[in-house]
Amino acid sequence: MKTLARVLRFIVLGLCVLVLSIHVMGAAHAVLPVHGTWNMVLRPMGTPLRRHWVPLNRLSPHLVRAVIAAEDARFCQHGGIDFDALERAIDDNRTRDRRRGGSTLTQQTAKNVFLWNGGGYGRKAVEAWFALYIDTVWTKRRIMEIYLNVAEWGDGIFGAEAAAQARFGKSAADLSGREAALLAAVLPSPNKWRVDPPGPYVSGRANTLQQRARIVRNEGLDACVLP
Repeated sequence: MKTLARVLRFIVLGLCVLVLSIHVMGAAHAVLPVHGTWNMVLRPMGTPLRRHWVPLNRLSPHLVRAVIAAEDARFCQHGGIDFDALERAIDDNRTRDRRRGGSTLTQQTAKNVFLWNGGGYGRKAVEAWFALYIDTVWTKRRIMEIYLNVAEWGDGIFGAEAAAQARFGKSAADLSGREAALLAAVLPSPNKWRVDPPGPYVSGRANTLQQRARIVRNEGLDACVLP
């Protein structure tokens, strides 16, 4: 029994150290780049990794607005979790065959940095905790900067700079409104939907996102990110 108790204490201590280390790492990312994620490690075998970290001021404002329009219009208003959107998603999913997500950009950033793709209530609970944590220790600008540098765009491409170079042959700083909308349009399923060339669904969704991005700009929904 004494041996078992020692083993259990050792396991508990190890878990505490691990959890503390992850939170310290998370706090450090308030100023330090994220050099790798589980999604990068778990990309398909044989797929080369393409990424290039750039600061937010070297990313097109069109892309920031398009991503807010596509993924989280209330990004500047909520504290990491949009409980109203989450409640609406739960209600919709009770009556629709097609599942609707309620994740914020902050939750997606937390998932990309600390976790991996996939479902399960346990993983979602951990994601929610880290979303609240990073919304406290990072700024909104930093959350957006990290999101746009670690988001996946298919074919082993991570981050907006690598995506802009691969898909349009230009820097992410020079993306047009249309190009930004196309990149934002494929974010939910970057390995399924293409921007080169876009199919009817992606093209139509990009049209919608261009319109929504103008609303984001006109109504100041990007005020916490763009000067």
